[in-house]
Amino acid sequence: MINFEIPEKVQNQMQMIHMVAEQAMRPYSRQLDEHEHERPQMFVDMTWPFTREMVKRDIRRLQKQVEEGDNGESGKKGPNVALLALILMIEELSWGDAGQYLCLPHPMLGGAAVQSAGTPEQQIRFLSKFAEGEPKWGAMAITEPGAGSDNSSMRTTAVLDEETHEWVLNGEKIFITNGKLSLEESDGLCVVWATVDPDAGRAGIKSFVVEGHTPGVHIAKQETKLGIRASDTVSLHFDNVRIPYDNLLGAAAVKKQGSNGHKNGRTDKGFKGAMKTFDASRPAVAASAMGIARAALEFTREKLAEEGIVVDYTKSLHELTAVERDLMEMEARHKGAWLLTLRATAQMAHGESNRLEASMCKFRAGESVTWITQKAVELLGPLGYSREWLAEKWMRDAKINDIYEGTKQINQLIVARSILGYTRRELK
Repeated sequence: MINFEIPEKVQNQMQMIHMVAEQAMRPYSRQLDEHEHERPQMFVDMTWPFTREMVKRDIRRLQKQVEEGDNGESGKKGPNVALLALILMIEELSWGDAGQYLCLPHPMLGGAAVQSAGTPEQQIRFLSKFAEGEPKWGAMAITEPGAGSDNSSMRTTAVLDEETHEWVLNGEKIFITNGKLSLEESDGLCVVWATVDPDAGRAGIKSFVVEGHTPGVHIAKQETKLGIRASDTVSLHFDNVRIPYDNLLGAAAVKKQGSNGHKNGRTDKGFKGAMKTFDASRPAVAASAMGIARAALEFTREKLAEEGIVVDYTKSLHELTAVERDLMEMEARHKGAWLLTLRATAQMAHGESNRLEASMCKFRAGESVTWITQKAVELLGPLGYSREWLAEKWMRDAKINDIYEGTKQINQLIVARSILGYTRRELK
């Protein structure tokens, strides 16, 4: 029998997370929105002990996996409840403030990439950074000025120096969430996608871990954004950045070909392994979208109730007012997207492939939160559009969920290809 009950331990954790969202995030939303790039220090200090313990639990699980000789592909014994807790936490913190949530001291997208493409030993090594010391952040760098959704045109290169046995990275990455926090302001990490063979297209693209304060990494630009303004989004320039050979994610085994000796740099998982990152990160983005949507929905419902507008669910649609019908549509879109998100999360927690479901929930959540927050501003009237309330901020924060981790159009393509059985070449 399927059980939709949240485990009691996770419920207790979410009560604590709600207190953080309500007391340490929401009251500072406006201030941090109007002072972009100002760090939410109270939020960081309150959450670091908790996220540190989360990472420690992940490390213990990985260590047990290594001891048992499990390569991570044989399936898990029972669901990974920690994944459910993480998704629920993201939703709750985004209800508090999405920009501050993105400043969570945690491996974040960088950690997702390490766990998706790295060996268990690499996961332990890199995640251990987040289990001790001062707050640290993780990031992931994919997008380039000439390579957005089309990863095959990526031009950041990684060349193996045969003498030192180090990778040398050169290139530029843009729109990197927490890029400054992870590399300049902490001893964190950033997973950088680069090509070891520009002529090989996607086959030449690999994932490399660049650790904080590595020489040659420069902040080229810090973005001024429409929403999620408490978080930093930067462009990074890599100028002969040298990293250890073992910072190439995956079961690395370089095949030296030709006189240059560093052409291929093949790994067992390669680009497909790196792409698994999105299967984990897209439900997380969807959960963040659902937190923003719930904040807007609850506030709108509350303000309408103060004016005597309460939906009577026993009535037919044609008996309701236009405002009541809009409120019901907001609720329906939120619930549908949230259930898709939980489904993708459950599959991931059980060790099942969730590529289709991850794209479905990301597409639907991004579309839904954009519509819901715009409708909230519309229903709340002039005050919804003003800075007196947070409704207009939620609308601005919402839009990014329709863009990053694969735009709506890209995720629609992935869903269509999966359902119809088309290849990338057949359906563009």
